[in-house]
Amino acid sequence: MTGLLVVVVVLGLLAWAAFSFSRSWTAPRDQYPLQGIAISADNGTVSWPSMAALNINFAYMLATRSSDYRDPAFGQNFAEAEKAKIGFGALHHYSLCRLATDQSENFVTTVPRRPKVLPPAVYLAFEEGCEDRPARALVLSELTTFLNQIETHSGKRAIIRISREFEDSYRISADIGRDIWLEGNFFPPDYASKAWVMWSDNDNHAMEGVDQPVEHVVIRQSEDQGQNQSQNQESAQ
Repeated sequence: MTGLLVVVVVLGLLAWAAFSFSRSWTAPRDQYPLQGIAISADNGTVSWPSMAALNINFAYMLATRSSDYRDPAFGQNFAEAEKAKIGFGALHHYSLCRLATDQSENFVTTVPRRPKVLPPAVYLAFEEGCEDRPARALVLSELTTFLNQIETHSGKRAIIRISREFEDSYRISADIGRDIWLEGNFFPPDYASKAWVMWSDNDNHAMEGVDQPVEHVVIRQSEDQGQNQSQNQESAQ
């Protein structure tokens, strides 16, 4: 019984070590010098001076979802990231169940047009409670309308964040001429038809200064697209 207890304790310690490592891991900064976070009200209170002290270069914060949701922490996060001299941008969760024009109205009336703001990001992922699966041609048409409208407002070309499931279903990266942001814990993603510019490398990253674990994001620097994004980020500081 004692031997079994030792095994259980050792396994428990190994599991805890693996869990702790997974929450602290990020892609190495020598390979990805520009590192940031993606957050929403779900992450709780953020100490933006702490983010600056931790050398967080940029933050994308949820602004809107679909045609009627506005993240309650967006305004405060937006203002305080600017004060902390951290590059900051707004993210919209796109819905297949709402018209593009209604969603763009929600976004442009929520996100102020500011010269230092990073390019808007649009998240394409299947959402709970939306069962619509329009034809690919319609999705591309509606998405183009949405992009044109928010880009007119922001004055910058958007970044398209795509989940693996959404890309598998609609192959968005093949026909949308925008920089793309992909997801994949610990391992660089390869599910799109072209190279990514941004990568969510850990979606459960624990940091001092934030109530709940955040999504950690890095920018690719080895290609022209990544260099252009770097310039956008630097101009926002």
